[in-house]
Amino acid sequence: METLMTNRPIPTPGPRPGPRPGHTPARPVAPAAPVHRSDPSKWGRVEDNGEVFGTGPDGQEMHVGSWQAGTPAEGLAHYGVRFDDLATEVELMVTRLSTHPEEAGSIKKAATQLKQSLPTQTVIGDLPSLDKKLDTIITDCDAAGEQVKKQREQRRAAAIARKEELAAEAEQLAENSTEWKAAGDRIKEILAEWKTIKGIDRKTDDKLWKRYAAARDNFDRRRGSHFAELDRTRQAAKRAKEAIIAKAEAIKDSTDWKETARDFRDLMKEWKAAGRAPRDVDDKLWEQFRSAQDHFFNARNAVSEERDKEFIDNAAKKDALIEQYSPLIDPDKDLDTARIKLRELQDKWEEVGFVPRSRIKEFDNKIGELEQRVAKAADELWRRTDPEAQARVAQFTAKVAEFTRQAEEAEAKGNAQKAKKAREQAAQWQEWADTAQNAIDGR
Repeated sequence: METLMTNRPIPTPGPRPGPRPGHTPARPVAPAAPVHRSDPSKWGRVEDNGEVFGTGPDGQEMHVGSWQAGTPAEGLAHYGVRFDDLATEVELMVTRLSTHPEEAGSIKKAATQLKQSLPTQTVIGDLPSLDKKLDTIITDCDAAGEQVKKQREQRRAAAIARKEELAAEAEQLAENSTEWKAAGDRIKEILAEWKTIKGIDRKTDDKLWKRYAAARDNFDRRRGSHFAELDRTRQAAKRAKEAIIAKAEAIKDSTDWKETARDFRDLMKEWKAAGRAPRDVDDKLWEQFRSAQDHFFNARNAVSEERDKEFIDNAAKKDALIEQYSPLIDPDKDLDTARIKLRELQDKWEEVGFVPRSRIKEFDNKIGELEQRVAKAADELWRRTDPEAQARVAQFTAKVAEFTRQAEEAEAKGNAQKAKKAREQAAQWQEWADTAQNAIDGR
């Protein structure tokens, strides 16, 4: 037997053992820290007869198997490598749990199955420590599972809250908004965001979806009704504007300038009140109406321009009158003479007649300045000679004198308090007298 064992080829460690029946290997998602090779001689032995013994998960010696493929040392190394592979598998569970806590359930199942299989594992190594580590993994899986559940519920609550906000916003737009383009775009944006929100149970999600869908349908109905009514209104506006154009065409050749111009202003008011016709015809209708307007007003302006040519001489005559009478109308020197000369100027002004339209304001300002100068002087004279105003000043001045006398008499009698009061009243009346006098003086 001994010779047979020594002549057998020395096996080289092969790939990691395949999965054991009933056990699903953990899927590594990140490189695990390298596992240091253990020393199997601390945890077991291979007898000369090939029987293999190791330390079980309970710390007691257990029979591992029989080694007949080489020397005892080779057998010990072989079973040590198998333990290292097992330890690596456990380390991968730890890594997987830290990176994918949402898989805590499957990790716990794999750890439990592996823990239960430890007493039958054909390995030599620190199985007690591995057993404790598996206990820790199982406990950590429970904690991780609870945390994942809690986070899932939080995400669910947040998703529900967001969809409730979106549904409420859609309902508000559907009920109140008349910004049809902007509101329609926003309802589409809500739908796009809605599709990205996950993690809600079907019953709740269906209920929220019905709210949004009902709001969208309501908005579509309101918008459709609005544009149908708008179309009816625009058709009515089209008919009204066509009637206005007919009226404008009928009067555009009139030479009753004043009355026809008033008629066109009235037609413009009707045009604005009619509202907008359909977009494809409104501009064309406006061009027709404006063409009739322009025809009339261009004709009137042509006549006015011809007439303005006749008024050029009148403008020269009025300039001459202003030059002649400006030095004569000086109310500061003699108001009566200024009034007489102003009346003469006004009479001659009217006799001259109209000036060109472009200069009407200019000549109104020129004669108006002279009229204002005389009127202002007359007002100032009236203020200075107004008997009622003079009487008020005299009355206030008399009161000042009366209270001053009372103050002096009180002071002579040694009544300081009465004297003070009388002087305060005199000061008040003096202030009123000054105000009245300032009004007369124009200050």
